[in-house]
Amino acid sequence: ALAASVALVGRTSAFVGHNNHNRRTVGSVNKMSELNSPAFLVSTRKKSSSLHMSTETKPDEETFEFQAEVSRVMDIIINSLYSDKDVFLRELASNAADACDKKRFLSLTDENAASSNLEIRIRPDKENKTLTIEDFGVGMTKDELINNLGRIAQSGTKKFAEAIGDAASGGDVNLIGQFGVGFYSSYLVADRVTVVTRAVAPGSKQYRWESSAGSSFTIAEDETDPIEGSGTRLILHLKEDCLKYLEAPTLTDLLERYSSFIEFPISVFKTTTEYKQVPDEEADVKDGEEPKMKTVPETTTKFEQIKAAKPVWLRPPKDVTEEEYKDFYQSTFRAFDEPSQRSHFSIEGTVEAKALLFIPSTLPFDLSRDMFDENAKNMKLYVKRVFINDTFEGIIPRWLKFVRGVVDSDDLPLNVGREILQQSRALNIINKRLVRKSMDMIRDIEADEDKSKYVEFWNNFGKYLKVGIVEDEDNMKDIAPLCRWFSANSAEEYISFDDYIAAMPEDQKKIYYVTGSTKEQARMSPALEKLKKRGYDVLFMTDPLDEVVVQNLQKFKDLDLVDVSKEGLELEDGDDDKKKELEDLNEEYSELLDFLSDTLGDRIEKAVVTTDLSESPAALVQGAYGLSPTMQRYMKAQAVAMGESSMPGMNQAILEINPSNTIVQQVDILRRSGDDNGEAAAFAELMYDVAALTGGYDIQDSGAFAKRVLAMMTREAETSSGITDAVVENTDNVVENTDNVVEDTADA
Repeated sequence: ALAASVALVGRTSAFVGHNNHNRRTVGSVNKMSELNSPAFLVSTRKKSSSLHMSTETKPDEETFEFQAEVSRVMDIIINSLYSDKDVFLRELASNAADACDKKRFLSLTDENAASSNLEIRIRPDKENKTLTIEDFGVGMTKDELINNLGRIAQSGTKKFAEAIGDAASGGDVNLIGQFGVGFYSSYLVADRVTVVTRAVAPGSKQYRWESSAGSSFTIAEDETDPIEGSGTRLILHLKEDCLKYLEAPTLTDLLERYSSFIEFPISVFKTTTEYKQVPDEEADVKDGEEPKMKTVPETTTKFEQIKAAKPVWLRPPKDVTEEEYKDFYQSTFRAFDEPSQRSHFSIEGTVEAKALLFIPSTLPFDLSRDMFDENAKNMKLYVKRVFINDTFEGIIPRWLKFVRGVVDSDDLPLNVGREILQQSRALNIINKRLVRKSMDMIRDIEADEDKSKYVEFWNNFGKYLKVGIVEDEDNMKDIAPLCRWFSANSAEEYISFDDYIAAMPEDQKKIYYVTGSTKEQARMSPALEKLKKRGYDVLFMTDPLDEVVVQNLQKFKDLDLVDVSKEGLELEDGDDDKKKELEDLNEEYSELLDFLSDTLGDRIEKAVVTTDLSESPAALVQGAYGLSPTMQRYMKAQAVAMGESSMPGMNQAILEINPSNTIVQQVDILRRSGDDNGEAAAFAELMYDVAALTGGYDIQDSGAFAKRVLAMMTREAETSSGITDAVVENTDNVVENTDNVVEDTADA
């Protein structure tokens, strides 16, 4: 719809701009009032036009041109191009900068254009409710006023660049406006706009242009408040709901945000009050005493230049000092830390851009609350030093949300309002280059001789790299070597996948890992016993995200990533003797396995015999597609957060028993003896509880668990002391009162 409006205005501008190439029956701006009907059509037969219903006409056909009510089209354009009123100041400051830059460029060959006061001044007037933006640039002639301001979507800047041609390609001119609609952002905040201008040419007259965004404008010679030399004075008569733009602090904030890198000085007219000590003439002073002083306010009004920052990304890297990089980083991103790494580079080829990236040394505060905080403005887009946006998506993937930087490119696909990025080939090229440079910075930190720097980086931003493996299929193989893990053999030091592989025994063909909520809990897992006796190290995956990471990777350098807590772990490929031994043991202990399955019920999927356990009586493992206990807890918490009472479909664990362990043998003996008093079932229950706790699972019935532990302690006490008939009153109440305490302890 917006594109159609601009095309429509292109035809309407034939009237508004006195188009000499296409004069119609209605010839001047003042006659536009006659075209009040939006449906008015001008009929032409076979006349040249840029917008036809068809490219060919037959003898009996007529060609018509679309026409529209200019005031309505103006309203559509003004309110469709810009989503934020604040950007009007960016657009008008950019236009003023263009005017100064044109004059500076012309001064190279035209002595009449020479000027030493190329600057921009902004003056709010609360009494008259006007905001004046004045530059001492190239100015405009009467014809330029008609063509540039009266013809919508015609860019005087673009024509200027085309006129000077190759001369501008050498970098001597830095022009911003290209769409020809920036001026109309004035009407976002003003209901009437006055433009006073004098062109740079010798003998030029001063003209006044004025319009209320309707279908007409007026032009007249102007002799009030003459402009020295050349320049343009833009006077905005503000709307009632836009009077906040008369406040000097508001103007300063907007200019520092959007236009602080414009190379020409920008000043804002401010009223400041200072308090001074002066002699108090009314006070009584005795002879020999010092005159008494009093504090009086002193108000001054003057233009104050806004704090200008240096666009270091536009300078060659060799010309920028480390201190300048640091100052730029801290001032631009309001950071208090120093960047741990930076990358300053240019993109050339089909897409041209300049970029400067930083990796913070500490986790930014806004990301500490939400690692993907939408308000964390980490990447800033500039076009010709003018700030455009810092909230767009697509310029860099979200797993690099912690990387801060600036991108300056003319090739980015903005809309006419210079606000919205659209998907395009140019955007993809810049995205890939930013990712590549970010990866290089991370590798540089990793390669530093001071290993503590990468440990600090990983503690701050390791989760982002894990997200990159999950979300960025193109780069996950490059991200994987940068990940760090704890392991059973690494104590308190991180190791990488490459470190793990370098320490593997020759007969080890896979990378093994175990999940757990903490390092300590993972170290308790009975599943480690399967690898320990073979001298294999095991990586600890202590974050719910870790499981998703390894499931996405599946392999690292052709080595499978294997969860040791899963059923059917094969440590010796093709060992038929071991398989035969397991089959025989399962057959031998089939009655015990059935007893355990009946006793534990739906808490387990099944019970099987294993020969991989060396110390523990039993262990809980998951099927090939089962969820670890850490992931199960995470999903349950998510279900509660979404208002669901339970998480359906949670898979049951498989109980593996060690037939050579004395506890398992005792359970089997008690079972064979008949188990009239339920002692075998109690032993089986307790054996399951211990396997669940060491495996990281939650105890479903903490009260029953407490009773079993107390019963075991009581039996042990009776046996060791010889007391067989001890009577403990209110035992049930004591046990019941421990339920909540045990439950809280189990949860902790």
